[in-house]
Amino acid sequence: MALWMEAGSEPMTENEKADLIAITALKESAAIEFKEQGNECVRKGKKHYSEAIENYTKAINQGVLSDSETSILFSNRAHVNLLLGNYRRALTDAEEAIKLCPDNVKAVYRAAKASLSLDLLSEAKSYCEKGIEKYPSNEDMKKLLKVVTLKKQEKEQHEAEVSRAVVEAKACLSAFENRGVKIGKAMYRELTGLKKPALDQNNILHWPVLLLYAEAMTSDFVEDFCETDMFATHLDMMFSEDSPPLPWDKNHEYTREAIELYYEASSGTPLPRSRVLQYLLEGTKGSQAETTGDEDTSLTKTPYNVKGRGSSGMVKVNERRTLHDVLKEPNLVIPEIPVFYIVSKRSKFYKDFAAGKWSPPS
Repeated sequence: MALWMEAGSEPMTENEKADLIAITALKESAAIEFKEQGNECVRKGKKHYSEAIENYTKAINQGVLSDSETSILFSNRAHVNLLLGNYRRALTDAEEAIKLCPDNVKAVYRAAKASLSLDLLSEAKSYCEKGIEKYPSNEDMKKLLKVVTLKKQEKEQHEAEVSRAVVEAKACLSAFENRGVKIGKAMYRELTGLKKPALDQNNILHWPVLLLYAEAMTSDFVEDFCETDMFATHLDMMFSEDSPPLPWDKNHEYTREAIELYYEASSGTPLPRSRVLQYLLEGTKGSQAETTGDEDTSLTKTPYNVKGRGSSGMVKVNERRTLHDVLKEPNLVIPEIPVFYIVSKRSKFYKDFAAGKWSPPS
């Protein structure tokens, strides 16, 4: 009988031919029945979707239906996989349906929907355009194309913003390296928030700078301290005759001629460049960007403990120097943003501070 014929062999006798026709008819009938059962399961709702997929699969596996009919089965299975959120399987089924019958508009639509769900926006756009080309009046396809186009534009805009953030962060990182500055772990984020330096078009760094009054542990914050500015310029403005006295300075000891400025030497360990880059990207669109290829090394090759200048403690700042000149000092590690301490020579606190009996709270 034809049922036991070897695969690939042709029926020889009339009985074998008759058997083969009968078997094919049975398979066709079974395939159609499985298809209808699958359709009925879809109509019953979500609880029956898995059963629908099983029935469509059994219908496909009969292997006796025409290409156009089999294309419909693949398209139907793609539809159920979409409903279940199996987007990769849905796309595979829709693509099989299109191979069998390129004019299957439902398969094209489902391929576009699956591609959209998988964030394959170029592919989704291509499927929509092909569908509209074949069926210009298909409103569902037109609506889907608008959704895909908008999402594609938003994604491209986001990618451009991410790329710009990474480029700017890496430019800032290079500026640190060229200047020999060292970035360490943050100290006073509760006072400064996520403020960061920025590099302008003239390759000049603009730093946020925290000025702490060590005696009272209150602060002033300079959001844009250009690296080419002298400290005296900012202090002149802060302690001008028109400026109100500090609310806690009851004896008016913090005057322009009485104040001194200090930084803490050797106050931390320089971060590797990958960590600095991560800090520069924090809070930007580039914060989740892959930044592979950046070696986990120090920003500068300058020895950290230069002889005679690596000891810890407070170092007085020459107010006539620029921020740039001070930040590149070998014994200064910047705690994300520069921190300087203001004290008054007239204050009783000054004696303890100058004697090294005071240190910033940890």
